[in-house]
Amino acid sequence: MSVDGEAAPPPPLVHRDWFFPSAAPFLHTAASSSSSSSKPANPRRPPLFPSTRRNPKPYLGRSRPPMTTRSFPSSSGSSSAPSSSSPSPLQSFVARGDSRYAGIRRKVCFDAPRAKDAARMEGRKAAPGLRTAAITDSGAGSPGGRIKSRWSLSVFVAVVITILCSLIRKNFLLYDEVLLLQDQLFILDSRVRACGVSAPLVLANIIPEESDKILSRSHKSSALFASVAILSIPFIAFKYIDYVSKLRRSTDSEAVSPSKQLAYRVDVFLSVYPYAKPLVLLLATLLLIGLGGLSLYGVTDDTLADCLWLSWTYIADSGNHANSVGFGPKLVSLSISFGGMLIFAMMLGLVSDAISEKFDSLRKGRSEVIEENHTLVLGWSDKLGSLLNQLGIANKSLGGGTVVVMAERDKEEMELDIAKMEFDFKGTSVICRSGSPLILADLKKVSVSKARAVVVLAEDGNADQSDARALRTVLSLTGVKEGLRGHIVVELSDLDNEVLVKLVGGDLVETVVAHDVIGRLMIQCARQPGLAQIWEDILGFENCEFYIKRWPQLDGMQFEDVLISFPDAIPCGIKMASCGGKIILNPDDSYILQEGDEVLVIAEDDDTYTPAELPMVRRGYLPKDFIVPKSPERILFCGWRRDIEDMIMVLDAFLALGSELWMFNDVPENEREKKLIDGGLDFNRLENISLVNREGNAVIRRHLESLPLESFDSILILADESVEDSAIQADSRSLATLLLIRDIQAKRLPYKEAIVSHVSRGSFSHGTWIGDMQQASNKSVIISEILDPRTKNLLSVSKISDYVLSNELVSMALAMVAEDRQINDVLEELFAEEGNEMQIRSADLYVREEEEMNFFEIILRARQRKEIVIGYRLANSERAIINPPDKNVRHKWSAEDVFVVIAEKE
Repeated sequence: MSVDGEAAPPPPLVHRDWFFPSAAPFLHTAASSSSSSSKPANPRRPPLFPSTRRNPKPYLGRSRPPMTTRSFPSSSGSSSAPSSSSPSPLQSFVARGDSRYAGIRRKVCFDAPRAKDAARMEGRKAAPGLRTAAITDSGAGSPGGRIKSRWSLSVFVAVVITILCSLIRKNFLLYDEVLLLQDQLFILDSRVRACGVSAPLVLANIIPEESDKILSRSHKSSALFASVAILSIPFIAFKYIDYVSKLRRSTDSEAVSPSKQLAYRVDVFLSVYPYAKPLVLLLATLLLIGLGGLSLYGVTDDTLADCLWLSWTYIADSGNHANSVGFGPKLVSLSISFGGMLIFAMMLGLVSDAISEKFDSLRKGRSEVIEENHTLVLGWSDKLGSLLNQLGIANKSLGGGTVVVMAERDKEEMELDIAKMEFDFKGTSVICRSGSPLILADLKKVSVSKARAVVVLAEDGNADQSDARALRTVLSLTGVKEGLRGHIVVELSDLDNEVLVKLVGGDLVETVVAHDVIGRLMIQCARQPGLAQIWEDILGFENCEFYIKRWPQLDGMQFEDVLISFPDAIPCGIKMASCGGKIILNPDDSYILQEGDEVLVIAEDDDTYTPAELPMVRRGYLPKDFIVPKSPERILFCGWRRDIEDMIMVLDAFLALGSELWMFNDVPENEREKKLIDGGLDFNRLENISLVNREGNAVIRRHLESLPLESFDSILILADESVEDSAIQADSRSLATLLLIRDIQAKRLPYKEAIVSHVSRGSFSHGTWIGDMQQASNKSVIISEILDPRTKNLLSVSKISDYVLSNELVSMALAMVAEDRQINDVLEELFAEEGNEMQIRSADLYVREEEEMNFFEIILRARQRKEIVIGYRLANSERAIINPPDKNVRHKWSAEDVFVVIAEKE
């Protein structure tokens, strides 16, 4: 390539990318030298670069001269003469094997755009909207889906336009015919006038009628057009919304489409508003009647009112469209009838759903209880059956009452479980509802504000969790906006939580600590055999129970005279109005009843007793007046109870000095002291008893045989803490322990004593295993803590244990406190370590051998010991009689008889 000015100008300096190396200047120099040289190239040596001719600048008029390369010198030393016109120092020779230029074949220009790129850029600038639309369409979905959706939309629009055009064409044709007829009428009218016939009046009357018909035809066409347009609006709107949704989804994937928003709004409307579905159905019916009436008005000659009524008849009865005549009326009537069938199908569905929902609500116990002065029981436990039975017996004198049970269970399951209990509720109605006592709406559903008593049952399981739930229930009850008419009876599992519940509930709450009550009863019954049956009679409503009532005719009378004023009841105490309603058990004889005082009695029912005239009673004197001395006792605890430390403290208060308490359980001996101290036991406060620890399993015979079972005065079989949550498992262990102990005691009886002993407590003959156990039971008292009422029958038949039925006794106490909250103070004093208690006394303390006395005389004699006699048990009887009916009848008493008294604790 030449470098002088006449030649073509040098190519502009090309800016290469950083990836490619810059062009070496010697290439151009060498090329220029070779082009100016007239010496041909060496044909024997290949050129350095390909010699293909190309025109890098097509815009130049003439072609670029061919590029020649300079030959390399040969290895023999011969070389070509250099050109005289280009001796430049920049000239150099490129070695053939130089790796730096191995891949360079031609000059590449990155700055000059090619023709195709320029055309493409111009096309983009010319039609940006077209490109955007194309991108949008490509993102909306596959080409087949877009073509299909557009084709369906086009077909739909074409059908609608065709229908509208046909209607409009028909309208115009009718209009042209009317005009033609009018012209003919005018021509005929003119001819008639020319003939001199007087008929223009008739023609004049015909023309307005024809005009009215024309106007009516126009209205009918408009009505048909309007009905079709209104019917098409929803389809067009849905298609438009679907199209917009696709556009938004293609541009923004996170944007919510209008179709989804519309579906959501409809869903919220139908879900939130209770009358939304009937309202939608009504609107659909009215819309169908309107559209059907307009369509019928357009295709028939009837008036609009008649068409609307006819449309309603088609909807109400789909068979009415059979009388339609003509293609148009048949098509419209068929469409209306089809819509009517859909409307009535939806209506039947709504009615069916409403009825099913109502019955389902009734079945699941969601309906409201409309009751007053009913007893409300919250919760579910094993004690519920006995509680309902006691409440039914208590309401028997009233002709039956109402008990509402609400628990977090299914209503049908509760009713089925109650039916399985096979209790006779004596006319009392038991209503079950499903709900939570922690929700105020559920409490309002059972009319909690109108209940005369609310009983909160403890849940089976962990004691602390059960008491925590009871505490939350009391908080919910105290938060009832309408207030409570009655009181709250709360069953607790732990005595330590009683203070907290009373703090929250205040004066509304009465607590019954089931575990503590059973523990105290077990101790009392262990010291005095037969006391368990007496407590069952007093706590239950089957026999006699406590009642408090005001008797104005007794004001000013001494308590000693009050004792013999009731032929059918036994007074036990006074509720003193002067002391704020405090109940005093076993008051002094000299106490005079004041105005407002009430009398506490033991009677069969609250309407079975009334005061009478004072009988003539001979007082007499006690045969011997002495206090029965206490003697040291040995008592065995089998098992580990949750509140065993409280039982130890109560037992220490009852027993004489020098007594022993043996503790036999599977708790390691080195851990017992720590557990007792953690439970609140202070060993320094134990004055009368000493603890003896033995480790073993109470259901393993060899472990029990290591104990001196025949030497204990009383044995208490406790429901073990490890199986306390399962009543059946706990009772199984207690029953197994009882049988093992009785069998070991029977084997250890002296031989001659076993021969001459007489089985007096049952009908089993000597020599049977039950007979041997009955003989052993005469030597010691065994109290078994029984949780399941079904175990009661096993023990009552065998008569080998003076049992305590835990759940039943607690249910009795709950029912009694629910009927009269004042009785809770009486029970608390009878169960406490101090004050008065129930005791069994020998008859020789009050009567002489074969002495005849009536029950009133025995009551007055017992007053000399400051005791109140409430019943007796004869020597040949198995059960005690509380509140005997014939108190004036004289009997001969034996020294083997016993009396049941209320006396102060010794």
